[in-house]
Amino acid sequence: MSVEKIGFIGIGNMGHPMAKNIEKAGFPLFVYNRTTEKSEDFKIKSTVSESVEDLVNNSDIIFTMLTNDNAVKSVYEKIFKNNLEGKLFVDMSTISQEMSKEVGDAVKIKKAGFLDAPVAGSTKPAAEGTLIIMVGGDVQDLKRATPYLEKMGKIKHLGENGKGLATKISINYFLAMIYEGLAETVLLSDKLGVNREMMLEIINESASGSGATKVKTPLLLNNQFKAAFALDLMLKDIRLAKDAGADFPLGNRNLEIYEKASSESFGREDVIGIIRYLEK
Repeated sequence: MSVEKIGFIGIGNMGHPMAKNIEKAGFPLFVYNRTTEKSEDFKIKSTVSESVEDLVNNSDIIFTMLTNDNAVKSVYEKIFKNNLEGKLFVDMSTISQEMSKEVGDAVKIKKAGFLDAPVAGSTKPAAEGTLIIMVGGDVQDLKRATPYLEKMGKIKHLGENGKGLATKISINYFLAMIYEGLAETVLLSDKLGVNREMMLEIINESASGSGATKVKTPLLLNNQFKAAFALDLMLKDIRLAKDAGADFPLGNRNLEIYEKASSESFGREDVIGIIRYLEK
């Protein structure tokens, strides 16, 4: 099987380490990011494209990792200006199912393949290549993308286009409540005079612990909330869940709290920085 040329659009907090894992595997790689300095360290081993159109024309399989619906729409409008026949697009962004379907349908009209493949995990598993990749789309398209996706993480095929996003939206709906619950629990134990380090150790070693609680423990101990996954991004995903039909008591209250935290300028901090809003 011939090695295909890979394009990666969106070299942000998540896209950068994901693209790096493709580069480390030795695949021919073209990258593009609107903010050019974020792609500087790809110049030695890979090709930094000057435009979306340039990248698409030089790539066989194109991965996109973008912030939201508007960013995806903007990038794919540029993509659609090119001859796409025979190419495969793998959108790893967390966006609405409606936008993904619109883009996917338009890609297929241009005789190209399309997968939605959002990921579970933040910057550390992205760097380690241990993300969970939730894929929606045709089996043959997935087979073609697998040699590259498996360098970024573990692949889970959920079914047709849209099912990857449906799973990701559901996962982040749950995570948002875990993080708020963890923050409230830590604040309660602080009030009761429990050592925070010991409290988090017990949480993580008990049935209440999880990968989510463990990864946020260092931030809670250091009271430093540099964003691995920003609160505003979680708010976007809770809204996606709401729009998709999540109308439940706990979720509705959770949405209100994240909206208030964002409105009070905590949105750029890590999602577990919700503790700073709650302790006010």
